[in-house]
Amino acid sequence: QVQLVESGGGLVQPGGSLRLSCAVSGSIKIINAMAWYRQAPGKQRDLVALITRGGSTSYADSVKGRFTISRDNAKNTVSLQMNSLKPEDSAVYYCYANVERPMILSSRDYWGQGTQVTVSS
Repeated sequence: QVQLVESGGGLVQPGGSLRLSCAVSGSIKIINAMAWYRQAPGKQRDLVALITRGGSTSYADSVKGRFTISRDNAKNTVSLQMNSLKPEDSAVYYCYANVERPMILSSRDYWGQGTQVTVSS
């Protein structure tokens, strides 16, 4: 099996910063794309940032210039540095990874349990 464990959420004032981290463990051959999604109450889960295995990144327009996604392929981790946080960034943030497992032909999507980020004064 494959597990994703997130850390780093919490309460922060507007304009502040937080760093989310996600560690992927288990039966792993290759981790392809990794990403962060978020879901606010009553809304759908949306893509925040994505990074390919080669390091190419893409961001939602609402976070461009404020958030930075990075990964460490040797450690199977992905991080999200969030700066200049706004109240509208408040949501549960989910880590995502597309993983190829040994002896299994197709890759599969895996999700973390989510971590709450609240931006409020």
